[in-house]
Amino acid sequence: MPRITPEQAGGANVCAFLDAIAFTEGTDNNRQPTNDDGYDVLVGGTLFTDYSRHPNKLVRLSASLSSTAAGRYQILYRFWKAYQQRLRLPDFSPLSQDLYAINQLKEQRAYGRILAGEFEKAVLRVNDIWASLPESPYGQHTYSMSEMKAVYIMHGGTYV
Repeated sequence: MPRITPEQAGGANVCAFLDAIAFTEGTDNNRQPTNDDGYDVLVGGTLFTDYSRHPNKLVRLSASLSSTAAGRYQILYRFWKAYQQRLRLPDFSPLSQDLYAINQLKEQRAYGRILAGEFEKAVLRVNDIWASLPESPYGQHTYSMSEMKAVYIMHGGTYV
């Protein structure tokens, strides 16, 4: 569950969408070890404990792929630094990670669609940010729209 409340996030649909992202990204789906709902997961599954800053650990996933993705929403360090300053986020805590993800939803014009219950349209607005989302262009494992929607509904999301 996100640490941000539905009231702070703008509605229960936003929190359900954040839960669905965490599920597809593999940080909060019972497939990776986590002590903190996925907020403490590095790409590849290792955990971190220091939320004072983004861990910025480069993890080699294959001969041709390395990543600094960390946290519940697998945030890349190169993006985190800019957004941390812009959004005045004090640390890499769960609430800061939630605020970052919501900002991404807003920037990609998915936020309003989520509030309106336009689930599939919202997913397609952000699948170039989160590589595990349906129809993502990155060529890695993705979840189907129906799988992601089931998680979204399970966490209280509604759609039209």
